[in-house]
Amino acid sequence: MGLDDKIKHGTEEAVGKVKEGVGKATDNERLEAEGHADQAKANVKQAGDDVKDAFKS
Repeated sequence: MGLDDKIKHGTEEAVGKVKEGVGKATDNERLEAEGHADQAKANVKQAGDDVKDAFKS
């Protein structure tokens, strides 16, 4: 995968971590869950990128 996709997915994961942290700090369960979900989606995308890279090699 391209570097831009890897950066994008890394950014999505970081945003999810921030949302989760803010949710914990403010006792907002919905925001915390949303942040956790964002991280999970980014991790799945990163895993897909890794698989595609493996097949290119």
